[in-house]
Amino acid sequence: MNTVDSSRRGRIAVRDFLVIAGLACVLTLSACGGGGGSMNAATPPASSDTGMAMVTLTDAPGDLLSYMVNVVSLKLTRADGTAVETVPSATTVDFAQLVNLSEVISAQQVPAGVYTGVSMTLDYAGASIVVDNGAGGLAVPAANIINGVTMSPLVAPNSQMTLAVQLPSGEPLVITNGTISHLGLDFNLSASNSVAPSSITSATLPSAVTVTVNPVLLGTLIPDLSRQIRVRGSLVSVTDTASQTSYTVMVAPFFAAQQDDKMGQVVVNTTATTAFTINGTSYAGDAGLMALAALPGGTLTVAYGTFNNGTFTASLVFAGSSVPGGGLDSAEGTVIARSGDTFTLSSGFLEMGAGAGMQGAQVMAQTMGASAPMTGGGDVGFLASPVTVTVGSGTTVSEDGQSGTFGPQDISVGQHVQVFGKFSMDTSGNRTVDASAGSVRMTITSLWGQFSSVASGVVTLNLVALDGRNPSVFNFAGTGTSSANDASASAYTVKVPAALTLPTVPAGAAIAFTGFVSPFGSAPPDFAALTLVDLTQTSARLHLEWMLPGITAPFATPLSATHVMMTQATLQSASEHSLRIGPVPFDPTTVSAGLTFVPNASLSFTSFAIAHRMSWQFQTYGSFSDFLTALNSDLNGMTALLAVDALGPYDESTGVMTVSEMAVVLND
Repeated sequence: MNTVDSSRRGRIAVRDFLVIAGLACVLTLSACGGGGGSMNAATPPASSDTGMAMVTLTDAPGDLLSYMVNVVSLKLTRADGTAVETVPSATTVDFAQLVNLSEVISAQQVPAGVYTGVSMTLDYAGASIVVDNGAGGLAVPAANIINGVTMSPLVAPNSQMTLAVQLPSGEPLVITNGTISHLGLDFNLSASNSVAPSSITSATLPSAVTVTVNPVLLGTLIPDLSRQIRVRGSLVSVTDTASQTSYTVMVAPFFAAQQDDKMGQVVVNTTATTAFTINGTSYAGDAGLMALAALPGGTLTVAYGTFNNGTFTASLVFAGSSVPGGGLDSAEGTVIARSGDTFTLSSGFLEMGAGAGMQGAQVMAQTMGASAPMTGGGDVGFLASPVTVTVGSGTTVSEDGQSGTFGPQDISVGQHVQVFGKFSMDTSGNRTVDASAGSVRMTITSLWGQFSSVASGVVTLNLVALDGRNPSVFNFAGTGTSSANDASASAYTVKVPAALTLPTVPAGAAIAFTGFVSPFGSAPPDFAALTLVDLTQTSARLHLEWMLPGITAPFATPLSATHVMMTQATLQSASEHSLRIGPVPFDPTTVSAGLTFVPNASLSFTSFAIAHRMSWQFQTYGSFSDFLTALNSDLNGMTALLAVDALGPYDESTGVMTVSEMAVVLND
């Protein structure tokens, strides 16, 4: 039985607030507000002109396994007061699925102008929230999802929250005729929600758990280029010429069924290295584009890639039955055990295939209970119980970004997978997916451990987390060439390619890799690394919170751009405090020098915000000095600080955190 430890609980409780970092920069030169545009913020252009507002949503890592709510409105406010709706119909979002990823939610044509604010309305009616209980997950009853200001349940008719953010002064979002502007929203679950009780185990009853929601919006006009962007939509057309290789989709974000072009259209550019998986079959470059062109219009597609100079270019493309909701049922999760042609997912995200209809709704109702949202194009939900998957010679297998031939034997314990097949549940409640005539997509998997030794390009470590899960959940039987060679958490082995230079680290030091688990029955080594995570540059996540009414003098005086420090005594007075790099915890209260914040001057993407708890009004700042000037004014001896949320590299020896993002919550 796994207990959710108090330091992890601190990460949930301290981040009591919904963080949306975004309003990223315009992607064409003429459209970048505050960056060379010739338009005057006080004089918007004629509204008959339009440009595209590309809206994306993302999320930072958290401890909530599923967080499904409806976005019912997303409005841009122009300098002249005109409000423009960019999400014309309610969109179901599971923010827990968006870690290190941005989803295009809208590509609407909106009137040209200078936009100074944005508001978003979330509807929690029918929300599905699953918290980590160390044993697959625990669904929170609707009546236990609480509005943090009114302390009332977020149920109809009081199920909605409308959040409003003002963009930095002098840095509006500028949309001009014929251009593409990118509005990025970073939704941070940990900062949004306080989970009680502090210790949750597999024995905790759902009725004993509450989630309290206090939202905050954090905005910036500069895009976060470290995240991949996902474009989901139905196929409109394919262009395959000497000068252009691309396809066009009608945007259908998250789980939406494609109905019309209300969300707008996006051109997805491809290259000779773009990897395609179409109806379970892998292709590369032009061969993939030709296979895509052979599909009927309206086929569901998903692309992963980046924006550059106003264009979106895909590195990975999926289509047809290789897309959740595109035909077959789909379950996503981590393999925790395998025997023969069956393996077990510890928990998983389930999406019924298109056309599931009433039968699919009944399956989801039985599987998830009444809280599972129904989306029209296939029902979706989080499976907190184990799922047994059957594979066979008819199962097609792919590895993201890797060429070659793969088969079911490549799927081993610890691997993150997305399975396509036929979902069913027997009378005893056992959940299965038959993928013997379907497919399995193996995605890049991360691991964290404590370094032990290295020899001949193989690192041995004490495993701390594999695909974000505690090693205790895995049954490694059968992973080795013999039982004596089965993987062991205390001596887990990682094959490191010669191109990766290993740092000189002492035994016990934290080390992290991304890659793929070795094929079943082939270990050692247990894992094949693609990248080595540079922990000196890996951002730590800090969460601090004080009990109501908060503290009126949180920072050591004088507060300035060169002196932002909390004393050790102030840190120790926090009711919740947590600082982690990945799964590795640090205790900021043990550093006698306290905690010092400095801006990360090496990054173009930084964002800072002040949240006013009682009004849900938020000010965002593009520079650290502007942020501190405003904070100095707000902390007037009467206004109290409730919480601090920050992201950036942390030096444990000095207590210095180099922040790229920072939000403070005031009790006003």
